[in-house]
Amino acid sequence: MTETAERDVLIIGGGPAGLSAALVLSRARRSVTVVDAGEPRNATAGHMHGFFTRDGMPPGDLLEIGRTEVRGYGGEIIDGRVEHAAEGFVVTLDDGTRLRGRQLLVTTGVTDVLPDVPGLRERWGREVQMCPYCHGWEVRDKRIVVLATSPQSVHQVTLLSQWSPDVTFLTPKAPEGEDAARLDVRGIRVVEGEAQRVVVENDRVTGIELPDGSTLGCDAVFVAPTFVAKAGPLTDLGCEIGDDGFVKVDATGRTSVPGVWAAGNVVNPMAQVIIAASAGSMAAAMINFDLIEEEIAQKLAA
Repeated sequence: MTETAERDVLIIGGGPAGLSAALVLSRARRSVTVVDAGEPRNATAGHMHGFFTRDGMPPGDLLEIGRTEVRGYGGEIIDGRVEHAAEGFVVTLDDGTRLRGRQLLVTTGVTDVLPDVPGLRERWGREVQMCPYCHGWEVRDKRIVVLATSPQSVHQVTLLSQWSPDVTFLTPKAPEGEDAARLDVRGIRVVEGEAQRVVVENDRVTGIELPDGSTLGCDAVFVAPTFVAKAGPLTDLGCEIGDDGFVKVDATGRTSVPGVWAAGNVVNPMAQVIIAASAGSMAAAMINFDLIEEEIAQKLAA
């Protein structure tokens, strides 16, 4: 087992939030190390959207550019998985390496747990999507089916009616009352039933098989996954976790443990790439300020 010299900031997670933070901190002349497990949330998506000047860019290209920029200012990026985080901001990687930082930023993201529908996972990031703002334009005016998988599904299907007039809500039980009225006003068709499997022809989704064996035709499927935060380092260090399973932070990303910060999808699973990057940038600025205050206090006490 090897242990390297202490750096100012350790960042666990090399996605948009982590790299954005690393860029800000390295430009602030801080010694920074990013540890990245290489499991971006949007790895199956061919393109990302809604990030101005980068709209339509493959997600992997964005990360590669970000890594190059961080290294250009002296930041270090290590490919590896953090197995454990301990008091004193010492993290142990899967190869036994131990890294130490004065402060720690966790940007490890979230796992999207999909409904157990055969064929759904295989099309995730392609015709099966979650976010209308990320992928609604690409399926405009096409046949869209929304699976009722969450209390947020009514909200999701209502949003999607902005992109297409042909939207169907597949649900075990049809909404009633105000929800039913809202769907009717937006021209959303409601079909009662549960998805049995995703129908694929010529490498394209063409429908959803229903319990009676019939097929509900569609070109795109939207679901609301269950979000599970990759919060291992945060729980290791005793950060306060909310009832929703996500770490509690203030507006800057500060957790309940001094010196530990969190940003991006590990905090907000609904954050798009541009929002996650912004959160990383905000946390970085506040981390640098905290380090300055610590350095001043040490000098005054000497």
